[in-house]
Amino acid sequence: MKKNYQFFVGIDVSKEKLDYCIVSDATSSQHQFGIVSNTEKGIRQLLAALKKSNITKAETLFCLENTGVYSMPLCYWLQKNQFDYWVESALQIKRAKGISRGKNDSADAKDIALYAVAHLHLLKLSVLPENDFIELRLLLAEREKLIKAIVAFKATRENEKFLPAVLLKTTLMHSKKTVQLLRKQLLAVEKSIQGLIDKNPVFKTQEKLLLTVPGIGKQTAANLIATTNAFTTFKNWRKFACYCGIAPFEYSSGSSIRKKTRVSHLANKKMKSLLNMAALSAKKTDAELKDYYDKKVKEGKNKMSVLNAIRCKIVSRAFAVIDRNNPFVDLNKFKAAA
Repeated sequence: MKKNYQFFVGIDVSKEKLDYCIVSDATSSQHQFGIVSNTEKGIRQLLAALKKSNITKAETLFCLENTGVYSMPLCYWLQKNQFDYWVESALQIKRAKGISRGKNDSADAKDIALYAVAHLHLLKLSVLPENDFIELRLLLAEREKLIKAIVAFKATRENEKFLPAVLLKTTLMHSKKTVQLLRKQLLAVEKSIQGLIDKNPVFKTQEKLLLTVPGIGKQTAANLIATTNAFTTFKNWRKFACYCGIAPFEYSSGSSIRKKTRVSHLANKKMKSLLNMAALSAKKTDAELKDYYDKKVKEGKNKMSVLNAIRCKIVSRAFAVIDRNNPFVDLNKFKAAA
């Protein structure tokens, strides 16, 4: 049952401060504005301001943009004190407010509050994930940074094609040592990721199931678990495919616009990249997907389009093994045996 909120608090979150706007009547131009520091002390001041205005917890909804780590202190405090809050995509709020000119934090806070008022029918109260999910995401992000750093330092060797060895000797020595240290740290981070998965029964069970799906390795499995909150965030695989930017959409209007069906650029690019690698692996190791790929390409289908279909099949299989709580079964093996 949805609550009958009387007050909507829009909060524009930045690293140092929280700009807030309290809206009680969306038709009025008079709203209450304020600024507090993005610290526990500042959040207490915000709640004190609400109490001073006789605004109670039960009739108040907080709404803020998803700004990653900057919004975590506020979310922790609101959840700890049992306030209703809604963390929404910044792009969703921006597009919902329509054409606007100029920008400042107070106006953004008002826009966020008015978004909550106008889109209350879409409300899905936010809840912070468990600590293991947050730690897993942080470790995966750290691994990603290490991989990028290794690639960057290895690029130093490209100079060998253009410069004398005597000039590069010292630089290459330092670069080699740095790469060695980064690789050592990468192994340590991967060990921590696996240790976290092993100690969490849900993570461990889901990893075991996901690894039975052709194309899915340990890193893809870990990212799937982290991104989907152990397959609780998305209702079905199609929703997740859309989130990853692998779901094709029609582009047509009237009788003049007839563009090719294509995927959207709005996507989780990291997850999309991992699924692409999974698809490339699966089409080599899975007989069914290999036959599917060869058949469609022979029919004249675009290779990337067929590969994208395989990505969707992998996502579908991943959700299926989790939903059924059973490992993936390759039916082609039984056909071959028959």
